[in-house]
Amino acid sequence: MRLLLVRHGQTPTNVDYLLDTAVPGPGLTELGERQAAALPAALSGEDIEAIYASTLVRTQLTAAPLAAARGLDVIVRAGIREVFAGDLEMLPGDTEAGHVYMRTVFAWAAGDTELRMPGGESGAEALARYDAVVAEAAGSGAGTVALVSHGAAIRMWTAARVANVDVAFAGAHPLDNTGVVVLEGSPEDGWKALSWAGAVVASTGESGPAGQAVEEDLP
Repeated sequence: MRLLLVRHGQTPTNVDYLLDTAVPGPGLTELGERQAAALPAALSGEDIEAIYASTLVRTQLTAAPLAAARGLDVIVRAGIREVFAGDLEMLPGDTEAGHVYMRTVFAWAAGDTELRMPGGESGAEALARYDAVVAEAAGSGAGTVALVSHGAAIRMWTAARVANVDVAFAGAHPLDNTGVVVLEGSPEDGWKALSWAGAVVASTGESGPAGQAVEEDLP
């Protein structure tokens, strides 16, 4: 199957660069609304048969125009919500708090899944909930499914589960608002990334230490 991982449109806390991960979270900015409105045209070449969104308002608002254009209902699942920031919630992402958040996320992707976000979930928990929604989508029989999710969660999950996306690649390639990662495969056979925000994926081949500096892509 084809799996489209779509980051939500811009939010006010994206503009303010805050670690905002709590439910229900903010809506979209005017730019975010325009980004969501542009998704149906951007994905016109995809035969999307099911659309999922997280429990955060911003993903549901982003998914709504696409769902309306395809005559589909949005399936809401908590499993594809953003990585919970825990004690770091609403702290500035351009401070040490933001660096701790992203280092933890990429440490999970590198295999240290028992590590826990300060006051939050572990990597094992975060991956398990995301895996469950992907498995549900794959088991639906749909040929192409769109999951409207969140930047850190998408980069963490793909680096951990997709054969040609490693930590170094995901760390060096933030996903802009309404950016799309196109995957092909299945939970049983594994996943391969066909494109990342419109560009062909070429893995760096260097996972590097989990604590390496990475470009930020905050909730």
